[in-house]
Amino acid sequence: MRMDMNRRDFIRLCGGTAAMLGLSYSWVPEIAQALEQAAKRPPVIWMSFMECTGCLESFAKSVNPSTADIVLDIISLNYQENIMAAAGTQAEADLKKTIGQGGYIAVIEGAIAVGIPEAMMVAGKTSLELVKELTQNAAATLCVGTCAAYGGVQAMRPNPTGAKGVKDAIGAKTVNVPGCPPNPAHMLPTIVHYLLFNKIPDLDSDGRPLFLYEQKIHDNCERRAHFDAGRYVTQFGSKEETLQYCLYKMGCKGPETHSPCPKTLWNNKQSWCVKCGNGCIGCMEPNFWDRFEDFYQQLPNVPIPGFVGVETSADWIGSTLVTATMAGVGIHAVTTAAKGRFKKHPEEGEGPPPAKTEASQGSED
Repeated sequence: MRMDMNRRDFIRLCGGTAAMLGLSYSWVPEIAQALEQAAKRPPVIWMSFMECTGCLESFAKSVNPSTADIVLDIISLNYQENIMAAAGTQAEADLKKTIGQGGYIAVIEGAIAVGIPEAMMVAGKTSLELVKELTQNAAATLCVGTCAAYGGVQAMRPNPTGAKGVKDAIGAKTVNVPGCPPNPAHMLPTIVHYLLFNKIPDLDSDGRPLFLYEQKIHDNCERRAHFDAGRYVTQFGSKEETLQYCLYKMGCKGPETHSPCPKTLWNNKQSWCVKCGNGCIGCMEPNFWDRFEDFYQQLPNVPIPGFVGVETSADWIGSTLVTATMAGVGIHAVTTAAKGRFKKHPEEGEGPPPAKTEASQGSED
């Protein structure tokens, strides 16, 4: 009622959150309770370091629920320089009080200057000093955006300030929600997971929640069938682009990027990069600025689904892959026959074939 949301919309929100968390619909009542009681849950400190404020801009464009609903009803945002009412000494006092009480969720945006700490300072303290203070009493540390998670653009070569992600800078355990910027649809489920289970979600080797980032863009891409068939866009403005063929040869990094973008979409579930006609640039991956620095250069190799450790180039995919598939069908047929699943005449010495009845004779005719 406080959020002016009817029951149907609220249940839809809870159901969508359950799906994002990989839970069945039976979890909706527990999720509803977690959201309803969120004001009693740990407060949130959102601190920005070396960044462009793009992550906060993305968060601010959350629609269902809206940013106001999240800030005022779902979480208790005690500190965030760009949207808080307090300023100066009052803001610093609020920050110190919340840190002193502990049990809060620390949300961090931006990289940490480690090589030259003085390159980034707030209130006379370096980003390195501040992030250590911020995380010391935190119940959980959530890094939003690729800069906070892995260093981002600040850490790309030659990296003059020695910028690093939070985990690499101070060794703290972090939950990383990467992206340049991150999707608000990925932030809220991560926070709800903590509220629901009172623990951080299972993470992959790069600190990302598995329930969000376990699969690659390539696994769920709407243009995947064109990739498998060897149909590619090779020039923007071409007929192939109009037909929405695969963008792999135009530099799409989807085969190497872990993200649920094709499922969660962006801008209130309206679209996403590939649907708009531009290949994925891999912004959810560590070191993507260096690793994928030419966003329109084709990846050299792509893992072949179902064949661990086997990779191939786009030029090979298509007729060769189809041939391999047909060969696989043939192998399956031989194997099936060997298991006795196809009818066959008995071998010599096993006796005569079964006698034919009128019905079977008519069927053969």
